[in-house]
Amino acid sequence: MDLSQVHFSCSASGMLIHPWDAAHDDAEWRAWLSTHDFGQLIAGGAGRDLPIVNPVHFVYDGDRTVLLHLARPNPVWPLLEEHPRALLAVIDDHTYIRSGWNTPADPPHGVPTSYYSSVQLECDVRLIDDAAEKAALLDRQLAHFEPGSDRLGVSVTEAPDKRLLPGIRGVELTVTGVRAKFKFGGNKQPADRSRIDAELARRDGPMDARARAQLARRER
Repeated sequence: MDLSQVHFSCSASGMLIHPWDAAHDDAEWRAWLSTHDFGQLIAGGAGRDLPIVNPVHFVYDGDRTVLLHLARPNPVWPLLEEHPRALLAVIDDHTYIRSGWNTPADPPHGVPTSYYSSVQLECDVRLIDDAAEKAALLDRQLAHFEPGSDRLGVSVTEAPDKRLLPGIRGVELTVTGVRAKFKFGGNKQPADRSRIDAELARRDGPMDARARAQLARRER
């Protein structure tokens, strides 16, 4: 599959994405995702009332492959074995936009909103149990999360790695579809976005700077 053409503005089974919130192109969501490495792996199964959701660190290759691992006792494995499909959801840059900021002409009846970035990857799942392949996966993750670390490469023959490797299973996700949303006032006039940016700067909350950076980037 050529993912250069994969772009879903809205999916019947996914989040609502208005045209002004959709990624400008595939390069936008890929660039954003390449700076993120923590999300939620979501898997469903026949007969289940709710899916299983696992917060997880991952490594994205910038194209169509994601690598991660989870502990062997994790309850997600039967679901992925039954139906090897999953959703990886990543969200960041989120902040609350006050009602008066969003509707300045009528503050008493203003409508608040949220700003955020969200990328959801629809994926085929391949489970990894081969010891050498799991070691290589862990080495990829260590290189990403601990560059320059003193940690030795993961060994399939030497302690303690040989003993610990059976305690995890690896997961390779192949991206088959993407739901990308950048909700930063794309339906507002430039003057409104500038005013909201100024309000965020004044408030200077924990995530306001991130939201402002995305607001400015989406203006370009």
